[in-house]
Amino acid sequence: MAGRFAPRPTRTTVRGGDVAVPVAASGVPRQAVGPARVRTWVPDGPLDLGLVLGPLRRGPADPTFRATRDGSVWRASRTPAGPGTLRVYGHGGEVRGEAWGPGAEWLLERLPELLGAADDPDAFVPRHRVVALARHRRPGLRLTRTGLVLESLIPSVLEQKVTTDEAYRAWRLLVRRFGEPAPGPAGVGERPMWVMPAARTWALIPSWEWHRAGVDDKRASTILRAVRVAARLEQAVGMPAADAQARLEVVPGIGPWTSAEVVQRSHGAPDAVTVGDLHLPGIVGWALAGDRHADDAEMLRLLEPYAGQRHRAARLILLSGKGPARRAPKMPRVDIGLL
Repeated sequence: MAGRFAPRPTRTTVRGGDVAVPVAASGVPRQAVGPARVRTWVPDGPLDLGLVLGPLRRGPADPTFRATRDGSVWRASRTPAGPGTLRVYGHGGEVRGEAWGPGAEWLLERLPELLGAADDPDAFVPRHRVVALARHRRPGLRLTRTGLVLESLIPSVLEQKVTTDEAYRAWRLLVRRFGEPAPGPAGVGERPMWVMPAARTWALIPSWEWHRAGVDDKRASTILRAVRVAARLEQAVGMPAADAQARLEVVPGIGPWTSAEVVQRSHGAPDAVTVGDLHLPGIVGWALAGDRHADDAEMLRLLEPYAGQRHRAARLILLSGKGPARRAPKMPRVDIGLL
């Protein structure tokens, strides 16, 4: 991190996938209680866990994601091998991963890709001062690749056409209501973590439970259609990002916005820029051209110099904090669970 102090978090930088991960006071963080499978990995450059894994968190109270005071990031995932919990922390030039549950081996095998080993940040060439400065200040940024589609698809569908608070609340309530406790020490205590429900469980959620969580019929129906073909969607991990987006968009209710949000996480796709977003075009337009009223077409024109790396450029712009001041009122929150 260049400079004496880290950039102060703002609404824009948080949206760019920046999670505050406390630095352990001294030495290696204490081993969590319970048997764990362990893997150590040495990255080939700077690595910021909060930046790399931040896009996987769905709100500060996400029951599947946690950053703890000892400098660790915890994730509870449903892998092809079953549920698993992963704890990741850095010490010196190494990263240590500890995993529990049936999915432990799967999670540890893919630990390097999760932390950006498949990403090539050197392929990115800044063309604007604001982007170059953001990259200089965030040398540990890597694009994560989870290798999991459904765990990014469902919360992305929940975020369609609503405020982030509404979407985060729905995700939190549904995971805690229909998921299962995370394997290992993360699944016990006062604030246990949870693994999201299996595809079949999502398909069996009654209509009134969607209503209680504030999810309208359109988004619920999209999720139900997606989980019925979950196996086919998960196979998209082995496809190029553009082809994976095309497969996702075959499902009614999944469009370019949602598919881009998914492959950014499941594939670590550096060029999957999000179109159809309410705020992103104005943020990019303001940062690169002083145009707060930019639309998708103008945003894509401004990002043309970053062809092949447009998602990375957009993330750096978000992390720069150079968004326009809010003038319009916030989108009103409508809790359909109270209707």
